[in-house]
Amino acid sequence: MPVTLVQVDFPHSGPWGAEMASAFEGLAQSIAAEPGFLFKYWTEDQAQGIAGGIYGFASRAEAEAYLTMHTARLQGFGITGIRGLILDVNEPLSRIDKAPVL
Repeated sequence: MPVTLVQVDFPHSGPWGAEMASAFEGLAQSIAAEPGFLFKYWTEDQAQGIAGGIYGFASRAEAEAYLTMHTARLQGFGITGIRGLILDVNEPLSRIDKAPVL
């Protein structure tokens, strides 16, 4: 099954770690219900002041729709400097390098 990745990051001043997990649990549950959603790795780097994630979607169309919606949602939270990419996965090479490919 092909996987399309969405990569998003943006400036973030906290919370971090367990506090972030607690603060954004509702958002995580909302993301899990998105059409075509397969998984998300939540990412954060306090030293660089960035947060975001790597998302897997079942199709490019669902990934594109999600990125459009999520960018608008983040902007609604007052977040600026959002970077978003949609990337296809090269499954044969990813399997060699032990990526969890669906």
